[in-house]
Amino acid sequence: MTNQLLTLPAVKELLERAGTVPRRSLGQNFVVDPNTVRRIARLAGVGPGDRVVEIGAGLGSLTAALAETGATVVAVETDGRLVSLLREVLSPYPSSVEVVHADARRMDWNALLGGTGWHLVANLPYNIATSLVLTVLDEVPGVSQLLVMCQREAAERLAAEPGSGAYGAVSVRVAIHADAELAGAVPATVFYPRPEVESALVRITRRADALESKLRAEIERLVTAAFAHRRQMLRRTLRNAFDDADAKLVAADIDPTERPERLGLAQWARLATVSLGTRQQG
Repeated sequence: MTNQLLTLPAVKELLERAGTVPRRSLGQNFVVDPNTVRRIARLAGVGPGDRVVEIGAGLGSLTAALAETGATVVAVETDGRLVSLLREVLSPYPSSVEVVHADARRMDWNALLGGTGWHLVANLPYNIATSLVLTVLDEVPGVSQLLVMCQREAAERLAAEPGSGAYGAVSVRVAIHADAELAGAVPATVFYPRPEVESALVRITRRADALESKLRAEIERLVTAAFAHRRQMLRRTLRNAFDDADAKLVAADIDPTERPERLGLAQWARLATVSLGTRQQG
């Protein structure tokens, strides 16, 4: 295998040689356009001296593009049928790519990475994209930058601003840790097999001024309750989250008749602070 990036004929040949096909259960849609993976690597802004972890490396299309930049890459793949093919595709990069056979949902991230300053760059399976991003933000402080490709609707939720239709509990949970923005669309035509949904890239940058853990947990508790009925007023959606919701909302300088999708992180933080203070007094 040469160090040329994978095209559709090359991907089909590799899969045929291995006697396998893409698995829907694993969300396997391989990128088969070299221009697309080079674009993702460029948008990730990585180069010599940078450390990248890639989740769902598949057959190595994006991995090779990342290695081309001079970055060091840890390529994680859960499908054992693909690991030997992945190592073959990446053999031109013996000193810069490490292939790890593991399930990102269960592996010990901190033991694998060690240290800080990691970039996560990935074409994430649609069915795990949101939960995996939130897990990394919550539990893997060593990852400071993320550029992930996922279903367009999921990307919009991850990066949504207050007041937008996509804004919800996921958006707030991302905002607790990081700044997020959409980084571009990806057409279905660059994948094999071709997905039935549109894809998009989202860039997430962890902030240095992390909120205290108790405050983070309380914000998450409140937004989960509030967005369970996002069209209702806060005085109704939060009445089961704590006693006397109206008084606590007013104490946080929030209109009890407001709806949850209108509140930004600063307002959720004020409300969580009031809630925690009331509990401590009690």
